Amino acid sequence: MSKMRTVDAAVAILEKEGAIEAFGLPGAAINPFYSAMRAHGGIRHTLARHVEGASHMADGYSRAKDGNIGICIGTSGPAGTDMITGLYAAWADSIPMLCITGQAPVAKLHKEDFQAVDIESIAKPVTKMAMTILEPGQVPGAFQKAFQLMRSGRPGPVLLDLPIDVQMAEIEFDIDTYEPLPVEKPKASRKQLEKALDMLTAGERPLIVAGGGIINAGASGQLVELAELLGVPVIPTLMGWGSIADDHPLMAGMVGLQTSHRYGNENYLRSDFVIGIGNRWANRHTGGLDTYTAGRKFVHIDIEPTQIGRVFSPDFGIASDAGAALEGLIELARERRAAGSLPDYSGWAAECAERKASLHRKTHFENIPIKPQRVYEEMNKSFGKDTTYVSTIGLSQIAGAQMLHVFGPRKWINAGQAGPLGWTAPAALGVVRGKPEETVVALSGDYDFQFMIEELAVGAQFNLPYIHVVVNNSYLGLIRQSQRGFNMEQNVSLAFENINSPETNGYGVDHVKVAEGLGCKAIRVEDPNDLGSAFDKAKALAGEFKVPVVVEVILEKITNISMGVEINAVNEFEELAETSADAPTAILAMQA
Repeated sequence: MSKMRTVDAAVAILEKEGAIEAFGLPGAAINPFYSAMRAHGGIRHTLARHVEGASHMADGYSRAKDGNIGICIGTSGPAGTDMITGLYAAWADSIPMLCITGQAPVAKLHKEDFQAVDIESIAKPVTKMAMTILEPGQVPGAFQKAFQLMRSGRPGPVLLDLPIDVQMAEIEFDIDTYEPLPVEKPKASRKQLEKALDMLTAGERPLIVAGGGIINAGASGQLVELAELLGVPVIPTLMGWGSIADDHPLMAGMVGLQTSHRYGNENYLRSDFVIGIGNRWANRHTGGLDTYTAGRKFVHIDIEPTQIGRVFSPDFGIASDAGAALEGLIELARERRAAGSLPDYSGWAAECAERKASLHRKTHFENIPIKPQRVYEEMNKSFGKDTTYVSTIGLSQIAGAQMLHVFGPRKWINAGQAGPLGWTAPAALGVVRGKPEETVVALSGDYDFQFMIEELAVGAQFNLPYIHVVVNNSYLGLIRQSQRGFNMEQNVSLAFENINSPETNGYGVDHVKVAEGLGCKAIRVEDPNDLGSAFDKAKALAGEFKVPVVVEVILEKITNISMGVEINAVNEFEELAETSADAPTAILAMQA
């Protein structure tokens, strides 16, 4: 065996585990690890401007493609605490991500040494494992266990904390004999799946609810195959959006209080059986459980056994990897189809498709300032089926999910459960690292955009081109809308007269100047009829200069986006589509 520093062993393990994309910031307590990366040469590193930004970049990279694990690296103390929001976002959405922090020497950990913080204890609630490695000989095993945990069961992030003396210590290690630990995932039995399929086929109007676990498992193709075999419509969750393309005849719409389609909610409310695969029954999907569960039976399949029954008790639950369950259900469905024992659900599917062609929100508005609905209509026209959208939270994300179209897995990338403001821009940069040849379009409100705007410089420095659509109403729009229930509008306006940019007309921050100052290109749009040409120009600028391109759209300041407290009582604040001209980019056009 060879004698080497622990950090040299760790970097060799990263390469063997297939984790070769890192984002971070060096510092004194992590410099040995950086020296190992430099000596090794096989780990690409992107220098962030903020460690939280680096964590979101690593998260975005992990979400970009099946099998990716992004690495976030920082020094001791505040670097680790800065990562916590990123760890939370990854943990909440079941995303594998490895955070590595430097630490004070082992002997100083109890002495309140400079930047010595108990990051292990801080990070444990939002990781699958958080460990300060106190013995040099434990380093290879800790990294080996980290990768197994990130990939096993419900995926999630890990944090490994490396005291500087542990990093510098030498150990005996042979990378040629290192092997990744086996990945452990539960698998449904044939008997369990037979019962699930029996329950489904006993229903007259069944639905499949497709969660993010299907995308995590790389099983979107199997989902579509099963739906087609059974002829059963599919309701994707927000995290499962794209597991079946929006234009597939069996895609029946999203359900929920906010990020939902009108036809999705109506289709769901008419169902009598639901099989959820790889989903959590999130509260913004279900709304009130009495409404959601009334009149229908449920089967729940999830990789995490304790997820079953957490929100409500299904009629039957199965702990299984989504891909394994889908493969087993496909096998059974093929057998039953060959035997002629599958029910015919074509009439039910046709009903769902009819609602999909008739229940639309209006998107075509000519107003100046621009109404947000028109922005998403023009985005549908300008960006093709290969586009990957990245968004986080707010009225921009909610309206985007209602009106944009997604045509494949991992083409809607969203920090769904945590929803941290500022996630979008750094996550988009990570997605570009993961999909360097694809079109990436980020969507933010002005507040989300301002949170980590400095990370645009990373895109400029490392030539990571993407288009960032910023819908600017100079408001915390979602909070302003929620404050309606309190009959107030308090501390939600971002508007002010910018003495350096009177052309912003009281909208405050000049995002165009800031983006340009950070080395990017930017366009401001004030007329809805200019949106298409602005998006075309943005694509050309991104292609020419290989930097992020910001398209700022000046919106009307007050817009209320459709949402409610029950899936059968969503408030539609704007007029609804009555003809195809009102919603010209709807997946199924309305009959004039």
